[in-house]
Amino acid sequence: MKPRKEFGRKKGCLRCGRKRGIVRRYGIHLCRQCFREVAYELGFRKYS
Repeated sequence: MKPRKEFGRKKGCLRCGRKRGIVRRYGIHLCRQCFREVAYELGFRKYS
């Protein structure tokens, strides 16, 4: 048998390793929970 191709999520969050809810925009690769913790340090601001 041929080996199966791997699809889906390989990399998780760079901080905690979580596989779900990854923010990949701008090459951030953080889960949404970690993104909320460090967003201000990365230069993101809440306007509303």
